[in-house]
Amino acid sequence: MVDSLPVTSVWLTCQQPARDQRRGRYVPQTSSHPGKMLPHLAVHAISSYTAPGDLVFDPMCGSGTTLVEAMHLGRQAIGIDVEPRFTQLAAANVALAASQGAAGTAQVHTGDSRGLLDMVPASAVGRVSLVLTSPPYGRGTHGLVHTTSTGVRKRAHHYGDRESGNLAYAGWSRLLEGFAVILAASYQLLRPGGIVVITCRPVRRQRDDLIDLPGELLAVAQSVGLVPVQRCAAMLAAVRDGQIVHRANMFGLLAVRRARDEGIPVHLVAHEDVLVLRRW
Repeated sequence: MVDSLPVTSVWLTCQQPARDQRRGRYVPQTSSHPGKMLPHLAVHAISSYTAPGDLVFDPMCGSGTTLVEAMHLGRQAIGIDVEPRFTQLAAANVALAASQGAAGTAQVHTGDSRGLLDMVPASAVGRVSLVLTSPPYGRGTHGLVHTTSTGVRKRAHHYGDRESGNLAYAGWSRLLEGFAVILAASYQLLRPGGIVVITCRPVRRQRDDLIDLPGELLAVAQSVGLVPVQRCAAMLAAVRDGQIVHRANMFGLLAVRRARDEGIPVHLVAHEDVLVLRRW
């Protein structure tokens, strides 16, 4: 692991559209996952907090972004996800990275990460340099927009089976409780001085009800013994000539316009919070 931490607090992670970041690097079916991490965000985190050969872990790996980018950077990686269709997708992306000559390797496991110590190899305990993950944002997800004969609709905006134990459907308090269990187990995987990076954003449950998910997750992480190092902003928008160029979809734009019409001062979200913590 690198000895010093970068001082930059803003990560310019979306200077290319997300689809361009993934094109040719991920299988086309990756678009079916509703809450994908930006590849350039994963690259920045892995490059900043690990060295070639280090072990990276994602307990909620989804379509495998953390694993793929770790492989291309010459790291080893382990990922877990509760949804079999997403671990199949992650495995396909890992296979594609290997076929493209990625120097690292990755394992994908299907299961509930609240029991992750029963799924990862015993050799990984105390050896992980970086835990990089993003929790589900409850039932509100990103998804894709498509046009039909009856109007514009969303697709690929569900995390999966409500009966699978997916924390996306557990409600806010149980989501935080479950994430605390996952972080406590992940703590045991970390080497001394190992880093945890959590990416997240505030969630608007109703137009006038903003949930400070980053703040809640920071409190959860501290409760299991992790020590805050930095709180950064990873851009979800491009910066051109000093101006922010948003990449929000039509549904995001409409939601903001409707809220403003009702007198609620809502703004487009242009970044994700990045929480950086350390195991001492």
